[in-house]
Amino acid sequence: MIELHGTLLCQTDAEVDAVRVHLSEHIQLTRAEPGCLRFDVEQSADPMVWTVFEQFESRAAFDAHQARTAASRWVVATAGIERRYEIREL
Repeated sequence: MIELHGTLLCQTDAEVDAVRVHLSEHIQLTRAEPGCLRFDVEQSADPMVWTVFEQFESRAAFDAHQARTAASRWVVATAGIERRYEIREL
């Protein structure tokens, strides 16, 4: 199993807006992926910070998710947003 924990750290209101506009589709597509056990992205008490938790059944499922996401509208729209992630293989 692979878990990813972390944050998206927006610096501007425009970045927050980009997350809001594209997040729903990103969540929907990710949760539909084979091997996705859990995928949550939620705005924290600080409106500029989003918490991220991902759980995939295998390294292969996680790698497939990363490959799909690399070419997604989500990545293009949020490319400038700082990400701080920790990935653990359980």
